[in-house]
Amino acid sequence: MSVDPRILGEAQETLTNGGVVLLPTDTVLGLVALPSDTQAVDKVYALKQRPRDKNLPIIVASADQITAFGGQITRSARACLDSQYMPGPLTIAIGLQANTTPKWLLGRAECAVRIPDDALLLALLTNLGPLMATSANLSGQDTPQTTQEAADQLNGTPDYVVAGHAKSQAPSTLVNCRVTPAKIERIGAVSEAEINAILEHIDD
Repeated sequence: MSVDPRILGEAQETLTNGGVVLLPTDTVLGLVALPSDTQAVDKVYALKQRPRDKNLPIIVASADQITAFGGQITRSARACLDSQYMPGPLTIAIGLQANTTPKWLLGRAECAVRIPDDALLLALLTNLGPLMATSANLSGQDTPQTTQEAADQLNGTPDYVVAGHAKSQAPSTLVNCRVTPAKIERIGAVSEAEINAILEHIDD
């Protein structure tokens, strides 16, 4: 799927200048921001009214970007990364190596990370590096189906909106690959049976 160069340029400029972008993803609607920009991250929390003790997930373009920020790829994490659901609706929780962790991850022992199956997001991630990403809804509420509905629900206004609708009503499935054995923490677009099929031969 091709990416509109105008939308890519405007979204990238917004993020580079410390803004927050509301856009469709391959699952629910999302809010994204540069993790190194504390004001942008603060705005994401404010837009969602999300408690600050709940860390934001990270999206990346590849496994190489995970290791670059100190992510620990266990055998179960590698199995998930190599599965048909990456890129796709599968999120993994991984540990972090303190000696290679950037400032925007300091103080965190783990993070949730996903490779989205979305051309615009992958282009942004390739050009800018990892992004903080979260569903575009007020904390505790369902994610709306259109970006206009999401903008109306949020506590404030995103800096740039890529108009569209959610491609799925289900969030990504979350698997904690930091623990042994790996543990499913949220069932979403990928079923428990599908996750078990990925992990059944893993012995960390």
